[in-house]
Amino acid sequence: MFSVSRATVRTAVLELVRHGYLKRQQGKGTFIFKNVASEGLSMLTSFRESLFEESLNFSTSLLARTVMMPVDDLDVRLDIPPDKHIIYIKRLRLTGNEPVLLQESYIPYHICPLLLEDDIENISLLKLFEKKYGIRITRVRNYIDIAYLSADEGRILGLPENSAAILLTQYFHSGETLFMYTRSVKRPDRFQISIELERKAI
Repeated sequence: MFSVSRATVRTAVLELVRHGYLKRQQGKGTFIFKNVASEGLSMLTSFRESLFEESLNFSTSLLARTVMMPVDDLDVRLDIPPDKHIIYIKRLRLTGNEPVLLQESYIPYHICPLLLEDDIENISLLKLFEKKYGIRITRVRNYIDIAYLSADEGRILGLPENSAAILLTQYFHSGETLFMYTRSVKRPDRFQISIELERKAI
């Protein structure tokens, strides 16, 4: 991976916005502009979790997993009633011994009640959904923004509190069903975005 400064990332994002590939909305962040696909281009997406490069070797440390009631706006994000339980999973991604990404995943409990019994430290959640539970991923909405680390996030990632980091929020759909929301905080010096567009056959 290359070390990329925040200024470089910001310039690249602004250039993609200028060319219409990304769209920025005040208070909401930066996301892929849907009109691109309507002009004959489709996004090529590998459902690799959290934008890790295919060649990057990483390990996972499981920090927490539990069943909880939705707090804050999680019921809205997951499109479920506020009295429905959700599964919460918190994992740390490392390359060697270096922490690079802190990821929190939220899944409606009724979607996959046996998930917490699986080896989620060594097996990809997405692989479990598709291979074991038959939940086919058909669409992922990605939102990229800048976040400032809390004291706990900074401690886990080995950075000072209030350090700038890359925030990636993702909404995973199977057909019309939203089955997972993830929030990933990534070290900016270990971050690279790759967006590939392919013209649809006419």
